[in-house]
Amino acid sequence: MSANMNLMEIQSTIQELEAALLSAHPEMPVLLRKIHSKLKEDPELVTLLSEEEIAQVINGLKVQTNVQLTAPKKPASEKKPSATSRLNAILKSSNISADDF
Repeated sequence: MSANMNLMEIQSTIQELEAALLSAHPEMPVLLRKIHSKLKEDPELVTLLSEEEIAQVINGLKVQTNVQLTAPKKPASEKKPSATSRLNAILKSSNISADDF
């Protein structure tokens, strides 16, 4: 089957998935499996899908798996103190000097 036929089939299945999402249709897992199989056969087809079509597939997966996607956590802007600076702070606060060793 040509790539164009596969693309049209996937796009048609995505439209069915969109309708299934709106009505909570029990056919949704079958549609997701069909999309997955076609994309696994020809992974380059993903590049031909629109952002909206990809979003529909992701929405279907979120509903089917009951998973909530979140934004990645931002790294802490605060710099952690080094082990040396922590040790120095401990020694300073405890009034211990090198002479005590």
